[in-house]
Amino acid sequence: MDRGKDDFLKEFGGDYGYPNSPKSIDEIRSTEFKRLEGHVYLDHAGATLYSELQMEAIFKELSTTVYGNPHSQSDAGMVTSDIIKEARQQVLDYFSASPREYRCVFTSGATSALKLVGEAFPWSSRSCFMYTMENHNSVLGIREYALGKGGQACAVDIEESGTYGKSSIKVCKRSSQRRYEYQDNTNAGDTCSLFALPSECNFSGVRFNLDLVKMIKEDSEKVLGGSDFCRSKWMVLIDAAKGCATEKVDLSRYPADFVVISFYKLFGYPTGLGALILRNDSASLLRKKYFSGGTVAAAIADIDFVKRREHVEELFEDGTTSFLSIASISHGFKLLNTLTLSAISRHTASLATFLRKMLLELKHENGANLCALYGHRVSKDLGPTISFNLRRPDGSWFGYREVEKLASLSGIQLRTGCFCNPGACAKYIGLSHQDIWSNVEAGHVCWDDNDILNGKPTGAVRVSFGYMSTYEDAKKLLDFLKGSFATSGNHCSLPCTKRLSSGQGIRVKSIHIYPIKSCAGFSAPSWPLSSTGFLHDRAWVLKSLTGEILTQKTVPILCLIGTYIDLSRGVLVVQSPLCKDKLEIDINPYSGNLGEEQVDLYSRRYDVQGYSEDVNAWFSTAVGRPCSLLRCYTINRNIICTKQRGKFSTCRDVKSQLNFSNEAQFLLISQESFSDLDNRINAVHSEKGAQQLSITINPDRFRPNLIISGGEAYGEDGWSTLRIGKNLFTSMGGCNRCQMINISNEGGRAHKSKEPLATLASYRRQKGKILFGILLRYEMDAEKEQIGEPSWVEVGDEVHPNLESAVN
Repeated sequence: MDRGKDDFLKEFGGDYGYPNSPKSIDEIRSTEFKRLEGHVYLDHAGATLYSELQMEAIFKELSTTVYGNPHSQSDAGMVTSDIIKEARQQVLDYFSASPREYRCVFTSGATSALKLVGEAFPWSSRSCFMYTMENHNSVLGIREYALGKGGQACAVDIEESGTYGKSSIKVCKRSSQRRYEYQDNTNAGDTCSLFALPSECNFSGVRFNLDLVKMIKEDSEKVLGGSDFCRSKWMVLIDAAKGCATEKVDLSRYPADFVVISFYKLFGYPTGLGALILRNDSASLLRKKYFSGGTVAAAIADIDFVKRREHVEELFEDGTTSFLSIASISHGFKLLNTLTLSAISRHTASLATFLRKMLLELKHENGANLCALYGHRVSKDLGPTISFNLRRPDGSWFGYREVEKLASLSGIQLRTGCFCNPGACAKYIGLSHQDIWSNVEAGHVCWDDNDILNGKPTGAVRVSFGYMSTYEDAKKLLDFLKGSFATSGNHCSLPCTKRLSSGQGIRVKSIHIYPIKSCAGFSAPSWPLSSTGFLHDRAWVLKSLTGEILTQKTVPILCLIGTYIDLSRGVLVVQSPLCKDKLEIDINPYSGNLGEEQVDLYSRRYDVQGYSEDVNAWFSTAVGRPCSLLRCYTINRNIICTKQRGKFSTCRDVKSQLNFSNEAQFLLISQESFSDLDNRINAVHSEKGAQQLSITINPDRFRPNLIISGGEAYGEDGWSTLRIGKNLFTSMGGCNRCQMINISNEGGRAHKSKEPLATLASYRRQKGKILFGILLRYEMDAEKEQIGEPSWVEVGDEVHPNLESAVN
């Protein structure tokens, strides 16, 4: 046992693992989660993992039992009905909810359960929807129903105070204008209002004091400070989707009116199934409008008559329930009951407490703290969820997307962003309304890469533990953070060449063109330039039926589609191992035009033209999904090259080709940089004890347009301008690499690995980017542009850099 784990067990050994269960935590991992070997999974707040033995039991039951539609009176239907009744009781037992007081309604998930409450709640113009700041968006969405009926909505901030941990409520926002005015005759005493809180915040891990349930229901006037809110009949909703996986919501002690859960958060499988647990007396106040199959006792088709079913479950479960999924949850509950929820709570708490402690101790070499943790100063009652951001030695922030990208390369799965909890995100990070509005105006939306705006993080890094998490998971995360971030301020700077190359002897080694975005390219001994880069480079894209532009990031098989342009014949030749014949496409912009449309890509809108059904059918076969080929164009002058009597000439004004480049017209990399990267990758694998094989990374993975040779490795980093032959280019800086460079087409199949991005990340990071190669812009000669004379780049052309500044 390593010293670190020995110390951990001395402090937390009494709570870590499952000493009273048939298997230890190490046995659970080795026998029931074999697929985790080599992986660290730390996103249990997003979705916990199913046990492999759990799935074997589910499959055995489904393959040996005949389940019919539960609305059927057949034997198979009756078997299903009995299973559903048993499942309802298991859910109620899990929450210590008496069937005399509560009912369990199955839904398609926690969000669906919340929506059901919002739609059916008896809102009036006197109603109020009050919710804690730290709530999921799916809870916040309920306010639309309250405001839509002319009611009010307000968010409250709950702060722990006093030695008894009693909760006080501070109103931080209240809607002063009603969206609609209604004339209703509801008496103040008959008005229903709703208070919503999570059992555990999915952003910070803060657990809420559920004594608040009784306080709101029994003495709302005292809690709400005598405001006009307190005149309502208050009901309480608990979002337990996150919290109930490790901490029990005991409804015999905290008689909430509504509790929502999601089963994949509990035990991984099934997904797409949740439940609404509701009190009988509260259910009777709900007003459901829609009716469907299974929810009515009788209906007449041609007049307005319907008699609804009386039982709560039948009234609220529209259509046929997901009965096979419901049949599966018994195996999940069996697993949890074997370990016991109290042991799971202690186990996950020991890991979270240890990790919080160690994160707070991480420091840079200059003594500055690395981690800023959220929520740990607000409450001592914390779940196994930890959110944080990382600071550089100078106090500036590392972007959370940088953390996520590097963690993924290290085999660590975690979550970043705001986790659909905007109130908690703003509260802990310190984002004002103005900050949020400013970020939105800057183009920031959920799940994008804008992780730092105006010097502030827009979200955080979150790690969370599940019942199968281990000390080794936490340790690997800590080692990763130490090695990748807790270092001196110079660690992430790009390497400098010892001297600045004069450029003598540097020449173009190869030229590469990629006609179809994300498909394979081809090399040429020479190629003409245009105002958008190399002629025909990235002039075409593939689009799915849903409008998505296909790239190797999401469709790796694109790397198998080979391309070549024959300028003398004026055709684009395409081939794929999945297609018997090659495809030839006329590169004349007018050819095959079946209409014009627009597509959006990288925040830019392009005019495009389509192709025939035969062309699209070929690509659909090559990609393995329906798609269509599009070409970008605009009305302008362009260089269209044809070969006549061995010489190239140009033609008239046409619909000219633009391109779908991500950032710049050209990407240039030196052969010396490639060689240095290869050496580093082989050295890393050798240190790890890997078999000593030559691991050569094909330059095609980086999709360079120009490969040069004759200089020093990374000498191109310091170039501001350069001349290739007679053509002038301006450097636009380094190219930020993504996981696409980890995809290769070796052996005629698409493969994805961690290299070369993992090695690049270890020495080519700068301000959140992993840089390799430089981006160029062609400075087109105005005179040549006016007369339409094309400029060319040829293999062997001399490269003359103008080194105005050095790399720091």
